[in-house]
Amino acid sequence: MYTPPRAILDAYADVLINFALNSGKGLKPGEVVLVRVPESAKPFYVPLRNTIIRAGGHPLMQFLAEDVEMKDIYELSSDAQLDFFPTAYFKGMVDAIDHAVSVISTDNKYELKGLPAHKIMLRAKAAQPFMKWREEKEAAGQFTWTLGLYGTKAMADDVQMSQEAYWQEIIVACYLDDPNPVQKWRELASELERLRGELNALPIDKIRVVGEGIDLAVGLGKNRQWLGGSGRNIPSFELFISPDWRRTEGEITFNQPLYQYGNRISGVRLIFRKGLIVEATATENESLLKEMIAVSNANKIGEFSLTDGRLSRITKVMGETLYDENMGGPLGNTHLAVGNAYKESFPGELATVTPEEWASMGYNESAVHTDIISTTDRIVTATLEDGSQKVIYAHGQFTL
Repeated sequence: MYTPPRAILDAYADVLINFALNSGKGLKPGEVVLVRVPESAKPFYVPLRNTIIRAGGHPLMQFLAEDVEMKDIYELSSDAQLDFFPTAYFKGMVDAIDHAVSVISTDNKYELKGLPAHKIMLRAKAAQPFMKWREEKEAAGQFTWTLGLYGTKAMADDVQMSQEAYWQEIIVACYLDDPNPVQKWRELASELERLRGELNALPIDKIRVVGEGIDLAVGLGKNRQWLGGSGRNIPSFELFISPDWRRTEGEITFNQPLYQYGNRISGVRLIFRKGLIVEATATENESLLKEMIAVSNANKIGEFSLTDGRLSRITKVMGETLYDENMGGPLGNTHLAVGNAYKESFPGELATVTPEEWASMGYNESAVHTDIISTTDRIVTATLEDGSQKVIYAHGQFTL
């Protein structure tokens, strides 16, 4: 079993706390940070806690036990038990925190394999109020979050890598091999901001993605801005937008597997008509894909994203969406999310927008947000408001 050197974990914690929070500005003294660390990532617990303390913050640490037969919860519980949501507990948690840091780690990636999909989705839907409260607080500028990855042997085995090699990918992807990782992230954020500015300066009405297994039109709509470089994920090299779900037409096949709810879904193909997924197939775990799409509004697009292969330091499949959706390599990646939209894509004051106004602008709202990834070659052409066209992305690179 491999454990990264403490210096690497300290540097990693520094990036997550002193860069990623507060949208790339880092933690401020007096702020409260909820930190969720799975048992399989135990060596990361103390570096994260101590980094928060040194920055003058208040850590609320959650140590999540593993190997406790989580499958039993689904098999023993009634639907009513799975649907139970302790409102006061989670509302109090959201009210108490300024930030959240979640570590993705597991010793058993497929613990829930074979469970009835409807039970998994029922429990996921029950937690929707918690996510909604977080989103509302974030929209008011009072909350930020970030994610990080701690590699285990099980995670490395799943993609045929040694645990040490898996960690080397994490180290390179997060600039932990640099003497000043936080500064490197600030430099990357500056370049992403330049590209984001170029995209937002274009009056794009819609985009069309054409390539191997892809011919998809995505209408962006009014009141939209591209996002990226905010520290919400570490690592994150993507630029993304939440489009008008009603204007999605065509089909897309994803050559990368989707890891969701303790299962792997491979060979996903989606066909959109008038904004709705009318056909969803997969070569592996198609039933779970269909259950996922059946969740309210999960049959609509919530996000469209592009990653420039020149910026991303991720070149290998890691078997985790956090990394795979930011994969670089010679052809970069395109991914989209079905389900919930990022309301931060609205360029105005989020807190003043009513639910009816979000709906009228085509911002999707759902209990799920599921990213699915393709790394095949593709060309993305923007149709501008005057009808002219401009290629904005080709062969893994932005052309701006």
